[in-house]
Amino acid sequence: MTKQFPEGFLWGGATAANQFEGAWDVDGRGPATSDTSRSVSPEERKTMAGSEFTSPMTLEKVQFALSDTEGLYPKRWGSDFYHRYKEDIALMAEMGFKTFRLSIAWSRIFPKGDEQEPNEAGLAFYDRVFDELAKYGIEPLVTLSHYEFPLHLVTEYGGWKNRKVIDFFVHYAKTVFNRYKGKVRYWLTFNEINILGMTGYLSGGLLFEDEKLHLDEMYQAVHHQFVASSLATKAAHEIDPDNKVGMMLARMEAYPATCHPDDIMEAIHKDHENLFYADVQVRGKYPSYMKRFFKEHQIELKFEQGDEEVLRQYPVDFMSFSYYMTSIIRSPKSQKDGEATAGNLIFGEANPYLESSDWGWQIDPVGLRVTLNKLYDRYQVPLMVVENGLGALDVLEEDKAIHDAYRIDYLEKHIQQMYEAIEDGVELIGYTPWGCIDLVSASTSEMSKRYGFVYVDADDQGNGSFDRYRKDSFFWYKDVIASNGASIL
Repeated sequence: MTKQFPEGFLWGGATAANQFEGAWDVDGRGPATSDTSRSVSPEERKTMAGSEFTSPMTLEKVQFALSDTEGLYPKRWGSDFYHRYKEDIALMAEMGFKTFRLSIAWSRIFPKGDEQEPNEAGLAFYDRVFDELAKYGIEPLVTLSHYEFPLHLVTEYGGWKNRKVIDFFVHYAKTVFNRYKGKVRYWLTFNEINILGMTGYLSGGLLFEDEKLHLDEMYQAVHHQFVASSLATKAAHEIDPDNKVGMMLARMEAYPATCHPDDIMEAIHKDHENLFYADVQVRGKYPSYMKRFFKEHQIELKFEQGDEEVLRQYPVDFMSFSYYMTSIIRSPKSQKDGEATAGNLIFGEANPYLESSDWGWQIDPVGLRVTLNKLYDRYQVPLMVVENGLGALDVLEEDKAIHDAYRIDYLEKHIQQMYEAIEDGVELIGYTPWGCIDLVSASTSEMSKRYGFVYVDADDQGNGSFDRYRKDSFFWYKDVIASNGASIL
């Protein structure tokens, strides 16, 4: 009997408007938080210093970025999908994509974020994209908010810590649900919602004039996103019963450094810290362990009447997550002697049993199977791996070939572990590896860190033809999809 993935499995790839689309000031799009993301130096990249992921933003920094005529802001041009979407979708179709994960730029639909009437040019652009996908039978998987946020909502309202933003988001969500009814069935509300604690500005619009991240404001903003997500889920089901709405988590699988009970307990705490967001969005209520966390950190969240009922009545239909690596967790009580390594927005001890990428991200395919089993055991809802991949320094040869055997090796081993998880009983319904066509890095705003099956001829400064070239992994992934995984199983 041939080993292969379940019939109807959603093979595809993933991008985000703020890193891929470009055309940041075209056709009425308003400025967003991602437009202030400057390119950081190689020295800064080692610790992500200077990145909006780790440096709390102030109003002064925002205003400087908008007036800066000399700095580089690569997310403003991205990979120019806005003008090349037909070419890019044709490449996806050539690979055999069943689904394509993309995001809608909120400020392209509502330039300021708080208007009543949408920007028709922005709506029309996504109509064209969805129609082009439909031409090839590719199912859109659409994220409503992916590391960008209308700047007007930052400067005028203070971002997601202001409860008024819930209504603005729900109005935006209803607008696109109605507009794209019948064209889009799969939706995600907030990308990697748990990263708001690190990207308080990019995804939450939070400004900190003392340049410190305040936990009380961060968790209040998260609460408002929880409520907004539930209300959007309610609206999606009312507008089109065929709609399926999911949550998206940056999964941070952590192994205890030793079998010392303190290390085991520390790993449990890290899981709570990570899975809290999924517990609320999938189970529909705040988990009991957060009561202690809020008490110990003197955090008092402001709930309005009806919030708990909304969360309970309108949980998500499925769970999606990103997975890039695992980390090692050691209790502060035990001696720390491991080497630190940078990962998917986190730092932890290096695992001596694993290899690392060019950026120090440790490669752990079995960890994906571990994560899939843990998440399915906990939530019992369909799962999708909507980000996974290897950022690497690809080389465009003179004959325009790109030989990325390292990417093929990485993805093949992860896909094999996904199959094993399905055999374990996990209901995994889709896989969209990250940056299927090269795009600008979320954390460091560089093009050099490439993930795609398709090479984009552009450098970190935005120089180049932006022409597309198929990598070796392009043809490999085409075979994987055509055989429904059998070619590597």
